[in-house]
Amino acid sequence: MSQTTPYVLVLYYSSYGTTKTLAYAIAQGIEDAGMTARIRTVPTVAPETTASKPAIPDEGDLYCTMDDLKGCSGLALGSPTHFGNMAAPMKYFWDNTVTLWLAGNLQNKPASVFTATGSMHGGQETTLLTMMLPLMHHGMMIVGIPYAESALNRTNRGGTPYGVSHVSGALHDQPVSADERELAIAQGRRLAITATALAQANFGR
Repeated sequence: MSQTTPYVLVLYYSSYGTTKTLAYAIAQGIEDAGMTARIRTVPTVAPETTASKPAIPDEGDLYCTMDDLKGCSGLALGSPTHFGNMAAPMKYFWDNTVTLWLAGNLQNKPASVFTATGSMHGGQETTLLTMMLPLMHHGMMIVGIPYAESALNRTNRGGTPYGVSHVSGALHDQPVSADERELAIAQGRRLAITATALAQANFGR
């Protein structure tokens, strides 16, 4: 664990801003539970593999480093859906976390996932489920949203037990609904509470 103040990392990639909106609502839930939320994003993938993005973006959230990921007490991972899977920039980031995997730096830490799609049946659940796979390979513990959250029974847009989601519409101009936002905050709160509890657990190591 990092010797700095414990934090939950909210790591997202957003094409049109809706996944980012969910990320900030999740961060609010984390903060409401008494934990620090550290929000980070990843750079787009350059068309030419020889090109590189600057280490610090011109605007917006900072890019995530391996140290950000290594030192977190928990993780909320978000990406828009691209053909039923996470977007290429986020996949590229995780493909480069082998060093952390070898060292077991993320083992026994809680993680949750979130996504956004343009249409109601645009692959939200497959994206959420496939985003869990690298996290499980890292030894992380998946935290979903229980049906005790009333908005999960009420929502007619985004929101799943696998993680909060958003339907942005074909033009990506639909704002996050009240139910979606409520679920995002609840997910962040549950993740932070879990991170606090697991930090005190003895896994025999």
